[in-house]
Amino acid sequence: MAFGKSRQNSRGTMSMRALDAAMDDVELATADLPAPLAALHLPSLRANLDYTVRRAGGTRVRIASKSVRVRKVLELALGEDLSGGDEIRGVMAFSLREALWLVERGCRDVLLGYPTTDRQALAHLGDDPEAKAAITLMVDDVAHAEIAEAAGAHGLRMCIDVDCSLRLGPIHLGTRRSPLRSADEVEALARALADRGHDVVGAMFYEAQVAGVQDNVFGIGPVKALSMRRLAPLREEVANAIERVTGRAPEILNSGGTGSVEASASAPAVTEVTVGSGLFVPGIFDHYKSFTPRPALFFGLDAVRSPAPGMSTLLYGGYIASGAPGADRLPVPVRPGFSFTSREGAGEVQTPIDAPMPIGGRAWLRHGKAGELAERFAEFVVVDSVDGTPAVVDTWATYRGEGKCFG
Repeated sequence: MAFGKSRQNSRGTMSMRALDAAMDDVELATADLPAPLAALHLPSLRANLDYTVRRAGGTRVRIASKSVRVRKVLELALGEDLSGGDEIRGVMAFSLREALWLVERGCRDVLLGYPTTDRQALAHLGDDPEAKAAITLMVDDVAHAEIAEAAGAHGLRMCIDVDCSLRLGPIHLGTRRSPLRSADEVEALARALADRGHDVVGAMFYEAQVAGVQDNVFGIGPVKALSMRRLAPLREEVANAIERVTGRAPEILNSGGTGSVEASASAPAVTEVTVGSGLFVPGIFDHYKSFTPRPALFFGLDAVRSPAPGMSTLLYGGYIASGAPGADRLPVPVRPGFSFTSREGAGEVQTPIDAPMPIGGRAWLRHGKAGELAERFAEFVVVDSVDGTPAVVDTWATYRGEGKCFG
């Protein structure tokens, strides 16, 4: 069986009509552009933003920049000054250096999604009152505060990361993140941070086994239900614990991801949900039953050889998603339908496929994840309708295109 066969040519619960319409627009608009190229279908992106707001049902949405990595997309969601509004406000950054850069460009609400030990960036934060007011660090250990203080950063805004994994006996379901699992543990850390002069403004709950796992995984339904039942009282207990320490209700009680927006947004105590991948809709979302997204980001590769009857070779293509190696890390073919070969998969410089294509013909694919494609391209070409005709209306620089690499 070809490597990744179970993953390929499957469109899950997504709107096939929307996918085909977007692909028609992208093919027509970019026909004269050289490959490899990445194309962003603006109508689908806008539709996904609107859909996310509806799914959140009035709960504020924060944008996860790691799944975007294009400043113009952040501006589309939050406005040119990155300030946001009542429905969408704030960025969840993946790097303190990135957060500082976003503050320089106007953003006044940046929550780090992960702890940092970047001493140079912490020293910069400590010396910049504007950045200190805008950036909230993520912590789960007093050592994070100690490192910040040693770098000269004091009196910082801090959010406590709470473990949301599900443990069934020896089985651990979810990501390996925070060591904190109870409200008592959170309260002890919050008190230690407050005693050191930091402002504990809230907590984060990322239920990866709910938000980031496709619905077609055997047994995942009960796992998701059990996870959400465990988290409901825990969130409220943590909120109460933080209030006991600070004397006020948490400003931030962040939860969820693209795959769990409705469930997280409607949960008691939650003040905001985080969404990132749901804007581009990569291959990981092809098999969710709870929502129907519209793929918005594609990349095109040209066929440069016909190595055997019924086969073609694409130039480049090894844009593999992060995570444990497997078929679900491969790009997802869109047009034409094909499988990768078992030996080469998606190759660094060449990608043989089991589909006949003319030399010079173009294949279209989607990345397995979202923002990672931005690390492969300096820009995304933006496709929209002009007087009823699909056209490239702009090019948007990725973080890489702006000369930034945050990890």
